[in-house]
Amino acid sequence: MNPVFATLVGLFFLSAMAGDTCAIAQEVTPKPMNVVVFVADDQRWDSLGAAGNEVIHTPNLDQLANQGVRFRQAFVTTSICMTSRASILSGQYMSRHGIDRFGKPLTAEQFADTYAGRLKAAGYYSGFVGKYGVGEIRPRDFDFARSYLGKHWIERNGEKVHVTEQNARDAIEFLNQRPKERPFALSVSFFAPHAEDGAAEQYLPQPWSSAPYENKTVPRSPLMNAEFQAATPPFLQDARNEGRVRFHWRFDTEEKFSQSMINYFRLITEVDEAVGRIIKLLKEQGVYENTLIVYVGDNGYFHGDRGLADKWYPYEESIRVPILIHDPRLNLEQQGRGLQIDEMVLNIDLAPTILAAAGIEAPKQMQGSDLATLYLKNSTESPSKKPAWRDEFFYEHPTISNRHRIPASQSIVRRDFKYVHWPEWDHEQLFDLKTDPQEKTNLAADQNYASQLQEFRKKLSEWKAKVR
Repeated sequence: MNPVFATLVGLFFLSAMAGDTCAIAQEVTPKPMNVVVFVADDQRWDSLGAAGNEVIHTPNLDQLANQGVRFRQAFVTTSICMTSRASILSGQYMSRHGIDRFGKPLTAEQFADTYAGRLKAAGYYSGFVGKYGVGEIRPRDFDFARSYLGKHWIERNGEKVHVTEQNARDAIEFLNQRPKERPFALSVSFFAPHAEDGAAEQYLPQPWSSAPYENKTVPRSPLMNAEFQAATPPFLQDARNEGRVRFHWRFDTEEKFSQSMINYFRLITEVDEAVGRIIKLLKEQGVYENTLIVYVGDNGYFHGDRGLADKWYPYEESIRVPILIHDPRLNLEQQGRGLQIDEMVLNIDLAPTILAAAGIEAPKQMQGSDLATLYLKNSTESPSKKPAWRDEFFYEHPTISNRHRIPASQSIVRRDFKYVHWPEWDHEQLFDLKTDPQEKTNLAADQNYASQLQEFRKKLSEWKAKVR
């Protein structure tokens, strides 16, 4: 049981024995907050109607944003599924949790200090459905677990079912059979809109999702122009680089680009529909207004930008994601809904945010911060009075296979500058984001920026020591 909730219950009964039930009853009225976390795979920040995308159809996610909080400057600290998902669970950088390769699990001790582990230990009925991505789920880690990934269409009881439909069915099963007397924590981890890597057809949506996209086309990004590819480091232009390999799978002709992007958007529309069904059930069960709902992408995605596909590298297209939160503590009259937050927030902030909402202390190993401090503010405060918050963050990515395929990278990201270091290639990049928000012109060799370069080199050493 949640320790805070248990204490309040104890006080209630002690007070009842003393004849003061009315006063204490008011103290125990709040129930422990339920938690639902949705994680989409490879959905970048602008693949969302609420973010201004006029092609994509995401009515349920748009409503979640319009009735909750949308973080417009949300990023991941490592842009690859297994590491980012470990960071979401643990609230830690890769350098601390250590998940730097596929199949590597969090230890039992590490899992105990994730948001899922802490909630379960506090008495929450816990569930996980979909793509885990951090090794294998241990039976004791969740009360209810359904794990699968890698294919858009899977076999279930002799039936061919789309993986997103299975996500919805399993989540609904969890909600219908959960013990009603206990708070619950459910993680719904979608495989969509991830491609089926290496397959002839990369994106395989369900037939019904074609309707919103009839007679629609996706405009090509200006970052697909040749000069942006030419501006990337030579090793990212190499035919052996995995971003280039997958670009040719998906985007190297107009026909491929159009088909890939429409089907990618359709897969997100299907995730949107699943989220809508789950939220509808929360409302029918009478628990929606006592449930914290979080929606996040595990990493961004190159849509052919810079001649690349997929993620990994520290450009904005790869590291920026959607984060949406429905928090019942928002005061409808005083604060309103549909808040848009422009502070720089990270995937490692979600775990401490979830635990704080549940009244559970975050482990000292967590490196993120409670996002609620940005939106649960006293309405009498001056709008200019903001809580102290980060003005930069550290990005890191491991080598996958070898430096030619997916090289390691490290970066310091600020609003005004971005510094990138490719250690295996001894290559540096420095971007002035005020004058070059598209990250095209590398200023690392420009003597006019020598002092900034030295500053970032020093900061990189400090950050690498800090995040361990």
